[in-house]
Amino acid sequence: MKRILALLGLALFTAAGSTPADDLKPVNAPGFRYVRTVGTISEYKLESNGLTVLLMPEHSAPVVTFMVTYGVGSRNEVTGTTGATHLLEHLMFKGSDAYNDAKGNSIKQYLETVGGSFNATTSYDRTNYYAVVGREFLEGYLAIEADRMRNLWLHEADREREMTVVRNEFEQGENDPFSSLEKEMWATAFMAHPYHHPVIGWRSDIENVPIEKLRAFYDTFYWPDNATVSVIGDFDPAEVLALVKKYYGSYSRAPQPIPKVYTAEPDQIGPRRVTVRRVGEVGMVGIAYKSPAAADPDYPALDVLGTILGNGKTSRFYKALTDKNLTLNVGGGPYALHDPSLFQVYAVLAPGVEHADVERVLLEEIERVKKEGVTDAEVAMALGKYNASTAYGRDGSFSIASSLNEAIAAGDWTLYYSIDDATNKVTAADVKRVANKYLDADKSTTGWFIPLPPTGEEQKP
Repeated sequence: MKRILALLGLALFTAAGSTPADDLKPVNAPGFRYVRTVGTISEYKLESNGLTVLLMPEHSAPVVTFMVTYGVGSRNEVTGTTGATHLLEHLMFKGSDAYNDAKGNSIKQYLETVGGSFNATTSYDRTNYYAVVGREFLEGYLAIEADRMRNLWLHEADREREMTVVRNEFEQGENDPFSSLEKEMWATAFMAHPYHHPVIGWRSDIENVPIEKLRAFYDTFYWPDNATVSVIGDFDPAEVLALVKKYYGSYSRAPQPIPKVYTAEPDQIGPRRVTVRRVGEVGMVGIAYKSPAAADPDYPALDVLGTILGNGKTSRFYKALTDKNLTLNVGGGPYALHDPSLFQVYAVLAPGVEHADVERVLLEEIERVKKEGVTDAEVAMALGKYNASTAYGRDGSFSIASSLNEAIAAGDWTLYYSIDDATNKVTAADVKRVANKYLDADKSTTGWFIPLPPTGEEQKP
């Protein structure tokens, strides 16, 4: 349940400290074309191969976050390779001829030696790899990170080992009521668009995808012109650009154009329902409506609507359900993705409460917003929550890079700033308008999670 709440805000972070004016002046770096500066972030393009570089110098601590975001996620997968992005993410830590465990200089060994933190994540629209290191160790990490862009080992033995790890992650999700219900709702809501597939993939694909398919996937998407490097922290822009050119400059652009996702979800012409019956302790009701992409002008008003409906004790769902002991938790809001996705609301049922009763109250509250609108006070409170979350989230170079990463994935890194501005201009009239435009029963998918006792004996809804 935390994951949907984390998706309610996209562009939440800017630098906690200050950026000297000299750091914002365009750098005349050989091989790079300066593109623009927005806020305290400057964009450069490595002209030889199209690599995008975003720089945000911030000198409050002697550390640097280096993150590379690839424009590939589950959105780019098809039947047979679902989960390939995530499985490949695991394999990206298995080494190369130049950097590996046997030599004692693998990415894990290096970063553990210098006290850096590192990881990688996969989502619908992107995959990112990152490390937070002391500024003096940046070049050592950058060299290894750049090397695995094109020189990765891809061995069958490694695939077999990592497949079992990923399968375990898949099974953990199956045993979580929210995750299992969400997976079924997305698969029901989307018939054609690849958001139909769970990010982790379908079990049979996880278990059986050939290493040759993973190698072809890697050779299709892991190229400089499908990547954005973000550097946040205590560094000199000219020096970092020189390092990026040194380690990434030898690579060419992708030999073939990066495949575009051109499948659009057909217009939904009636409500859909799905029921999940699994062993569990609590029931859940979810309702999802088709909603626009994160870059759409209506997204900020939908975000505010989600806060008014389901964020915290002041929300309408909390007052109508949790305060009356009908639910244990409620939430809602739009997913911030590259393509049109879902505005999802959910409720975790209190023991003994019927699914139908909770669903009825959720729909009544949604209809009340559509008919009567919301108050200026509710909008002000929602914006207060948004801005408080923004302020608390702007702490450290990694938080900044993480938020910037999601804006990159949504298709425009400047959303990092522009969504903040647009959200703070949302009015009560905007909220009512988007509620009526998007919370359409004919474009909804309703899901029930019905918990079963450990014996497997079914409970009636």
